[in-house]
Amino acid sequence: TMPKEPAVLRQNILDTTAAILACGIDPKKCFLFRQSLVPEHAELAWILGCLTNVPRLLRLPQWKMKRASQNNEGTVGLLTYPVLQTADILLYKSTHVPVGEDQVLHLELAQDIAQHFNKKYGEFFPVPKAILSEL
Repeated sequence: TMPKEPAVLRQNILDTTAAILACGIDPKKCFLFRQSLVPEHAELAWILGCLTNVPRLLRLPQWKMKRASQNNEGTVGLLTYPVLQTADILLYKSTHVPVGEDQVLHLELAQDIAQHFNKKYGEFFPVPKAILSEL
């Protein structure tokens, strides 16, 4: 949600890809792609954002904490980031999502949005369940 220098962003993408491959992910067995090259992520985020009420987003602790650290100058991108996360999850019709404790509320938002969408337009998205990581 913060502007990045293009060269730094490109390098971060390469570094992250290298780290994923170093962890043993086999590109012959799974798809690796740059999310920003898939316009459906942003398109679905827009649609879901039109179904999400602002007061719900304002109550998320991550918004409150980050906004406070930015002298109450939080951006729309920061506020709506959980809706983009929801789009990332729902676009692939994910049924289970590995999350840490700090992301449980964002997954609950994704569940609520999926249920709201399904109620309004018919059963389309599975309601994703959390797989809590253990440290």
